[in-house]
This record gives sequence, structure tokens and C-alpha cells, in this order.
Amino acid sequence: MMGSNRLCLHQRQRTSSLIAWMVCTLAFAQPSARAQQATASTPDITGSWERARDPSIPQPTPPPLKPQYLKEWQAQVQAVREANAKGQPIAERVVACLPEGMPGMMAGPFPIEVLQSKGQVTVIQEAYTQVRRILLDRPQKAIDDVEPGFYGHSVGHWDGGTLTVDTVGVREDVRYQNILHSKEMHIKERISLGGNGLLRDEITIEDPVVFEKPWTFTYAYRRMADYQLLEYVCEDNREYADQNGIQQIRIPGSTR
Repeated sequence: MMGSNRLCLHQRQRTSSLIAWMVCTLAFAQPSARAQQATASTPDITGSWERARDPSIPQPTPPPLKPQYLKEWQAQVQAVREANAKGQPIAERVVACLPEGMPGMMAGPFPIEVLQSKGQVTVIQEAYTQVRRILLDRPQKAIDDVEPGFYGHSVGHWDGGTLTVDTVGVREDVRYQNILHSKEMHIKERISLGGNGLLRDEITIEDPVVFEKPWTFTYAYRRMADYQLLEYVCEDNREYADQNGIQQIRIPGSTR
């Protein structure tokens, strides 16, 4: 296929018309102009961010679990409260140095770093050095074709100034707020940069197996100028789960 310049030159030679050549050149320039306009509308979210509170962020709502799952979850929440009140907290996944996965890593108290590159947006959570990759402008895979993982398979695209993301394939043992999910779960995100400088991540979890309706909540982040993520390796963790699943702490010199 001829390039635009060669094709327009061919057109000029055939017609000997400068006007025809100019029209041809402008016509071929239009796609490039549209691409530049799309790039211009994409916000720059590269950098380090920390969780922020803001009145514009909606208050979280309880998960819309189906009755049979809601009862189980409420019992778990109550058990955690009672254990904490006794000073015997129930060991969570972090005690075993396991990453939070999705969407929990987006809610962590530690900073995150966002990197924008060609065809991909990468999110790095300082805690456990968690990394998720959002592949841009690609079709989502069928759930059965995704190898289950902590972060699932994320694809997205820029819709104006909003990064729209769909994630599937999160391992069923990765639970956000101790809420179970099925392999049918989709995590939908709308990531945007507000006029107040806050980065918003509106998360909607869809799971027709365990939810009566989609569950939406939002997190906000404030830019951290010149902050570089620190190395976080969970190799000297002093916490462990005993035979009863209670969180304990290893004391130096102890035989445990």
C-alpha cells in the first residue's frame, strides 16, 4: 500500500492540480489529528499516589449478597469483632505474607504507583510489591481461558478522560473484605482524574452467583510529588497463625 505522501504525489502528477494535492494531504492528515486529539484528552496519571478522603467520594454501602451468603458473611464479621475485643484477632491472609490481590490492593493504606506506557497501564502497590497490568485496547478473554491469579486479567481503554477497565479471573480464595465470589465475577473500574486533583477509582463488582445486584464503591488518591515506592518484602514477618487460626507474634528467643 502506498504511503500518504506517495499517494498524494501520484494524485498531483495525474491532475497537475495543487488544490487536489492539498485536499489529498489534508484528508490523509485527519486520522493523525484525531489520534493526537485522543491522546490530548488522556490525563497524565503517572506517578505516586496515596489514599485520600474527600466529601465528593460516596460513602461505602454493604455488599448486596444473596441471603444465603449474607448470613455467612455477617457471622464472619461478628466473629472478627468478638476476637478483636478479646485481643485474639483471627489470622488473615496477610499473616501468611499473601498479597491482597484485586480489588483489595487498590484499597491498601500504602502508596501506589501508576505507570502509563504504550498499550498498558501498570499499577504497583507498595505493600508486598503487588503489580497489576491493565492491557489497553484488547478484547477481554473468556473467563475459562484465564489462568486464575491474585490480580486477574485486566483489559481497558480510554473513554475520553476515563480509563474503563474490566477484570476477570481473580482466584476464588482471594476475598475482598472476606466476601466470597465465584469465577463469574467481573470487576469494572472507571479511573479518572478530577478537577480537584484527586484520582478516583469507581469500582463495581458484578457476580450474579453471590450478589443480588452489582456492588459499587469508590476510592480516591492524592498525588505524592517526588515520592518513590519503597521495597516491601514480607520475609521477616513475625506474625503467624496458630493451630486455632488465631494471629500470634513470634518473640525473639521464643521456641515457637
